Amino acid sequence: MKKNNSQVSLLFMLFSMLFTVCLIASNLFETKQIQFFNHSQTGGLIIFPISYIINDVVCEVWGYRKARILIWLGFLMNFFFVSAGALCDWLPGADYWTGEEGFHAIFGLAPRIAAASFAAFICGSFVNAYVMSKMKIWNQGRNFSLRAILSTVFGESVDSLIFFPLAFYGVIPTEELPWLMCYQVLLKTGYEIVVLPLTIIVVRRVKKYEKEDIYDNDITYNIFKVFD
Repeated sequence: MKKNNSQVSLLFMLFSMLFTVCLIASNLFETKQIQFFNHSQTGGLIIFPISYIINDVVCEVWGYRKARILIWLGFLMNFFFVSAGALCDWLPGADYWTGEEGFHAIFGLAPRIAAASFAAFICGSFVNAYVMSKMKIWNQGRNFSLRAILSTVFGESVDSLIFFPLAFYGVIPTEELPWLMCYQVLLKTGYEIVVLPLTIIVVRRVKKYEKEDIYDNDITYNIFKVFD
């Protein structure tokens, strides 16, 4: 059974909500440094990779066109949240309020960091969805595990290649940037591999419930054709 492309299911809406929550929460968690296997990482590592897993599930079940909607929706909601937080941070606090420093540490995201984050997210997410979509066609629906992992490797690599130079060039020693980028890709890909059995179960059950298993034949991969 094939549904009208202009319609969305309840499950797709729920995945979209979770996707957006993960993006917004990762911004908040990024403000904390955590110790992870003798290496310091930002708290965003806990939840940001989930957005790539949701991207994989949506692209696998509903296809690239729905993943494109998901990515832009997540981007716009995240942009709204960051902008609203920046505005609230900019407004003067009440004379009796003592939480200015803590609030600024969370919501006072530097424009350079914000711009790098948004650019990296858009590029990495669309690369992830594109690889998932193309590999599904090439493999005739087989080897979901392989394309889920490879799409994450490509997507996270693009994300890191864009984010770290834009955000930290001139701040972190140049020779350290490649190591940071590689470490991020390895950690986030490892995250995907660890939860892969759960991802496979979710994909199978969603396909069965939705009676959908889209192959992206004869579509445009133009990221701006949201209503295609």
